[in-house]
Amino acid sequence: MKKFCVIISLLLIACTPTTKKDVEIVPTKKPSLNVKSANYLYHFAFDCIDQEYPNKLGQVLGNGSYLKEPSELHPAFYGCFDWHSSVHGHWTLLNIIKEMPNFEHKEEVLEKLKINLTKENILKEVAYFDDKHNKSFERTYGWAWLLKVSETLQDWNTEEAKLMHKNLEPLVKLITQKYIEFLPKLTYPIRVGEHPNTAFGMSFALDYAKKYSPELEEIIISKSKEYYLNDKGCPITWEPGGFDFLSPCLQEALLMMKVLPKNEFKTWLDAFLPGFRENPAKYLSVAKVSDRSDGKLAHLDGLNFSRAWCLYEIGNALENTKMLNLANKHFNYSYKKMDSGEYAGAHWLASFALYAVLKSN
Repeated sequence: MKKFCVIISLLLIACTPTTKKDVEIVPTKKPSLNVKSANYLYHFAFDCIDQEYPNKLGQVLGNGSYLKEPSELHPAFYGCFDWHSSVHGHWTLLNIIKEMPNFEHKEEVLEKLKINLTKENILKEVAYFDDKHNKSFERTYGWAWLLKVSETLQDWNTEEAKLMHKNLEPLVKLITQKYIEFLPKLTYPIRVGEHPNTAFGMSFALDYAKKYSPELEEIIISKSKEYYLNDKGCPITWEPGGFDFLSPCLQEALLMMKVLPKNEFKTWLDAFLPGFRENPAKYLSVAKVSDRSDGKLAHLDGLNFSRAWCLYEIGNALENTKMLNLANKHFNYSYKKMDSGEYAGAHWLASFALYAVLKSN
């Protein structure tokens, strides 16, 4: 009888419903840009902005004359495997020497940048984007990074920056105009975790537009509300997709934080990601990378960095330490693994890591 009672007691305990506890993140040190981190990050971009091969062109061929070397087609941005990675490689180098004026490799960095960002080279880039077969080239991911480069140059009050900006300006004007023409025609947003993600492209472009293009700013704010204002219950637990380097839910949330007043954003966020502010780690785990030699699988390191910068920006704005701790966890997982020797990640990840570092404060 005693044995029977013990068995019944154990069964009752096993059947008693349990409440899922909040997932807690142990605080970890946030990243910072210093001599050590700058030396670690700069070499990825420095080594590849003039490395022509391997190369993925992504062009449309009008005829046989289009078959040229990457450096002929894109004399400014031919390195780092593809055009957009070359652009954000330039952004990486510019921001390191902008933020650290006494960086020990500054002169070598400037020398490479000045070789690529000449007036002649940029005009050839403009001609490529004006080609009738390639008018949508790098829409909108590469466009957004190009505006980030321009934003950095215009924010940085040095003679070198002013010259590079002057050279880059024709391409910046063209990309800005392309955005202004394209967004009104985009009826539905693109909600993927890779390059075409509309929220990512508009978020980066909005940073630029708020300072330097009122017309583009107005269009982005209007389209952001049209696309996303009524969104609710984003399925963030479905993330990540196997090849993602962007979080569709977090990129959208970050964009709307830039568009809405703070109190309105809080209300919107609580409907868009219910419970997320209270316990973000319940909904997101660090993305694991199984093979860093596979370019698509290596995207997931980039996802950790882009999630981190979203969490840093939103967390800082809302004074939410749980988001900031989760950002640190994402960042720290992938940071040291960048230097794996695999070009699949090395040609672009430094820009994502640096962007997260700059947004951590």
